[in-house]
Parts: sequence; structure tokens; C-alpha cells
Amino acid sequence: WLQQYHSSTIIDLDREQQKFRADGSTTSAADKVCVVMTADCLPVLLTDKQGSRVAALHAGWRGLCGGIIGNTLKRFDASDSVLAYLGPAISALHFEVGSEVRDQFLAHAINSVHRAKIQQAFTRSMDDRFLADLYALATAELEQNNVTQIYGGDYCSYGQFEHFYSYRRDKQCGRNASLIWLKS
Repeated sequence: WLQQYHSSTIIDLDREQQKFRADGSTTSAADKVCVVMTADCLPVLLTDKQGSRVAALHAGWRGLCGGIIGNTLKRFDASDSVLAYLGPAISALHFEVGSEVRDQFLAHAINSVHRAKIQQAFTRSMDDRFLADLYALATAELEQNNVTQIYGGDYCSYGQFEHFYSYRRDKQCGRNASLIWLKS
């Protein structure tokens, strides 16, 4: 289990580190489980088509903006075709943020196409507030890193109270676990 803290830090479970303070893990070893816990943040599960590496990411807005997806994809072989699954997270309908969050994402835009996708992920709510789409932000990062096979992204941890925990909705709550591993 990771000690998650809304970062872009990834650990490689193949190296058997003592401390698991990170927001993502990756492995190429069979039967080692990569797991993240979420309660509105976005779980991102990654694998290559060859089935030789997997990763699990806890991708809240800070981690997404900080490059957790790009940091993780560097651990995959550059020639690998990577597939992504976006697990249950708070939807744009319920995720309101300040303009400073939008500004941070825009400051990290790589090019005009990437910038346009980031802008589309934010809808003005009122005054200096925006509704942020974590799924769209993660998709923009994945596509910027040449990942085009993206699945999931159709749940709302906040709105689907009968299925998922939501910190924004309940404050005191459990966590949703997202796991991925290679079978031996």
C-alpha cells in the first residue's frame, strides 16, 4: 500500500523500496500488485500490449498537473504500445476549482493543441471558479504522451453514491481501491 500525498512521485516495485511514499507504482514482475486508493481523485491503470509492465496512478489535479502520467510512461519501453484505463473519479459536474488550478495546468501546456485540450477541460462556473474535468485532463496528458487506447472515464464517484466513496460528498469516508498486476 502506498502512502499517497497528491504528488507526481512513482515507485518501481521491482526495486523493493522500503518506503512507499508515492502516488503511483509500476512493476514488470508477475504477481506484484500495483494499487491506489481514491475517493474522488482519478485512478489511472496502465499496461503495455505485451503484458510486460503495469502501473497504477493516484491522479488528483495536483498529480496530473505535476506530470504523474508522463513520469510513469517513462518507465515503459518507448516502443511499447500502452493502454490506459481511467477509473471512477469525481466528474466535471461536481468538481469545482479556483482559477489558480486552471492557470497551473495552462502554464504546463506543451503546445497549442495540448493547451486547447486543457482549456476545454475547464468550464466557467461562476466568478473566478471553474468546473474541472479530470477525465479530459488525464486524456490530454495521455494523448500528449502518445497513448491513444484509453478506456473508462464514465463514472462519477460523487454522483454515484451507491457505488463509490467520495470525499467531497461525504468528508469522512472510505476509499475505492484500483488494482492491476501481471499474472505468472
